[in-house]
Amino acid sequence: MSPRKQAARAADAVTSAGSAAVRTRRPRIEGDREAEILDAAVAVLGDVGYDRLTMDMVAAQARASKATLYRRWENKAALVVDAVSRAKGMPAADTPSTGTLRGDLLATWCGRSGWSSTVPMSVMCGLMTALHTDEELGAAFRAGFLGPRQALARRVFEDARDRGEVADGVDLDLVMSLLPAICVQQELLLNRSVDDDFVKRVIDTVVLPACRAGQSTAYAGTTQPARPDPTEMSEPPSRHNRIRS
Repeated sequence: MSPRKQAARAADAVTSAGSAAVRTRRPRIEGDREAEILDAAVAVLGDVGYDRLTMDMVAAQARASKATLYRRWENKAALVVDAVSRAKGMPAADTPSTGTLRGDLLATWCGRSGWSSTVPMSVMCGLMTALHTDEELGAAFRAGFLGPRQALARRVFEDARDRGEVADGVDLDLVMSLLPAICVQQELLLNRSVDDDFVKRVIDTVVLPACRAGQSTAYAGTTQPARPDPTEMSEPPSRHNRIRS
């Protein structure tokens, strides 16, 4: 065999070995195994908070190697956001319209994919605290957790506006934020449970009335009423008042 052919075969062998190593090094993590790792991340997050959480801790909890985690998630921010998103239930992008704003809000906010799905309070508190100090986590959270929910909410409210359920002049960004803001206050600040009944009450007593408030109603009371002109008073001051003055 010529030296050129020997070199070519050696190069092919190296390439094949390298490809095999890549395939061995980066297998896909999916199904039950991925779910186990994400559940482990939620458990560790609830125990120690985001700042103290490490990939080693999650790997130990899931009985996996740290290398296995890094094959699927580039850092702990990506892992934690995926874990919390799964625990809270990600809304389906193709959620069908019920034909009414109330029906759409109930469909997207109640049940498995809604706010009231079961996630330990310690998990959400630990995450919310870190969002303000960890830029990497904040970016991952806004893209992976908030992004899909905000996109769905905008579609729901825009459809409602097209059907005439949202009055002209109503700020969609504002009414979109009412339900999540109240739920955050109820659960994270007041330490009270948020269940489907609570969500329904907020929708019926706050969100829907706000959507029906037109621009004139929404801004009523923001300007001071004009003071009467003294020169236009229909009756002169009484004699009693003149004497006292």
